[in-house]
Amino acid sequence: MGLTKDFFISLSQNKVLNSAAKKWGLKLGAQSVVAGTSVEEMVESVKKLNAKGIAATIDNLGEFVFEKQEALEAKRQILAVIEAIHENALNAHISLKPTQLGLDIEYDFCLHNLKDIVTKANEYSIFINFDTEDYGHLQPTFDLLDELSKDYNNVGTVIQAYFYEADENLKKYINHRTRIVKGAYKEPANLAYQEKDEIDKNYIKLIEYHLLNGKFTSIATHDHHVINHVKKFVDEHNISKDKFEFQMLYGFRNELQLKLANEGYNFCTYVPFGDDWYGYFMRRLAERPQNLNLVVKQVFNKKTNTLIGLGTSAFLLGRLSKTK
Repeated sequence: MGLTKDFFISLSQNKVLNSAAKKWGLKLGAQSVVAGTSVEEMVESVKKLNAKGIAATIDNLGEFVFEKQEALEAKRQILAVIEAIHENALNAHISLKPTQLGLDIEYDFCLHNLKDIVTKANEYSIFINFDTEDYGHLQPTFDLLDELSKDYNNVGTVIQAYFYEADENLKKYINHRTRIVKGAYKEPANLAYQEKDEIDKNYIKLIEYHLLNGKFTSIATHDHHVINHVKKFVDEHNISKDKFEFQMLYGFRNELQLKLANEGYNFCTYVPFGDDWYGYFMRRLAERPQNLNLVVKQVFNKKTNTLIGLGTSAFLLGRLSKTK
C-alpha cells in the first residue's frame, strides 16, 4: 500500500500528537475538512449543504475511548446533535463509532449508550449508521448492530472492501442501509487485500451487488472513475436513483459534490466536527494519497490564513508535542 499510507496511519494512532492537535485546534490545515468544533458551527455548515440539495451524515469525532465519563460525554453530545437535526429540520443523519461509546470499556455499557442514541433518533425518524473500525472491533460492532436491529429499523453499517470477508458481511446485512468504503485502517495480509488494484476490484464488485440486491446503497468515493462506472451501471440495469446515494467527505471535491446533486443524484456529505479531529484527518490522508493534494488545494483556493500542507502540519504537531 506504500509508505505514505503507513506513515499517516502511524500518525493517526499517536496519542501525543492527538493531544497537541486538540490544544491547537484546527489551525494546522484541517479547518477546511472539519466542520467546526461545536454543534452550532456544524449546524450552520449542514444548512449550507442542504441549501445546495446535499444531505449530511454527521460524525461527532472521537474513538478508542477508555474512560466511562468520556463515553458518556460523547453520548450526550450525539444526543444533542440528534436534537439539533430535529429542531433545525436538517436533511441529515448520524454516523458514529462504537469505540467512542465505550466498546473498549464494556460491551453492555456500549450497548446501553447506543440504545439511548438509537431510541432518541428513532423518535425523530433519524437514521444511525454504525461506522466500522479496525478488524479487532469489526465483529463486536456487527454484534451491536444485530442486537439493536431486533427492535429498531433505523440502523445500518459500513462494509470495508479491503477485507476478504466483506462479501460475506455485505450479504448478511443486505436488508440494512449500507455504506460501502474501501477501508482506512492498516490490516494484515491474512485479513485484507494489500494492493490497490485488488481493493478497487472488490469495491466495484460489492457496489454492484448491493445496488442490485440491497436496501439502500451509500457509495463513498471521491474517484470520478468509480462514479462514472456507477452511473453507467445503474442506467444499464434500470436502478432507481432512490436506491442509492453518492457520499464524499466534507471539504473534498466540492465542485463535483454540487455537480452530482444538480444532476439529480442523491448526494450526502460526511460532516465531521469536534476537537478530536486528528485521527480522522490523518486516516483520510492514509486512504488515498490524492487526498493530500485535494486538501492543500482547498486550503489555497480559500486563501485562508493557514497555508500549510498536511505533511508540514504533521511535522509541526510533532515539534509542538516535544515542547510540552
